[in-house]
Amino acid sequence: MDKTILIQRIVEKLSADLALYAKAAGAARAEATHEQSRAENKYDTRGLEASYLARGQARQVAELEASIQQVRTLPRRTFGPADPIDLGAYVETGRRGGTSCYFLAPRAGGTEVTIDGREVLVITPQSPLGRQLLGHRQGDPVKIELAGRTETHRVERVL
Repeated sequence: MDKTILIQRIVEKLSADLALYAKAAGAARAEATHEQSRAENKYDTRGLEASYLARGQARQVAELEASIQQVRTLPRRTFGPADPIDLGAYVETGRRGGTSCYFLAPRAGGTEVTIDGREVLVITPQSPLGRQLLGHRQGDPVKIELAGRTETHRVERVL
């Protein structure tokens, strides 16, 4: 697993999401300020609703911009089998029936990318899964709670 390529794919995915949100934010802003969105009476809230939408989308744009910057500048640390899982680690966990791949990043949790034919999920240290993996090492069993169930996984690789 080449982390440089992994990070590049994450940044590409976030950049594509950013372009969509920026376009949507612009459309919502135009709707909010359009003369037809002006309230016709005290119960007409079209313009107000459009402004709330534009504000939320603008916040999402700012979040994506910050995520791109932090992921792009994340140090490319190489982890060995004895190193504990921390920010910047690519982690593979296994259990009966399959392997799951994760990348621990400061932001952009929930982003999924495909690399070398594997789906890699970005997780953050603040997420429940991120908290459960932090500090474990290659070979460690990890109890992972997902959807109300607890499953035992084994940390198979940390890079």
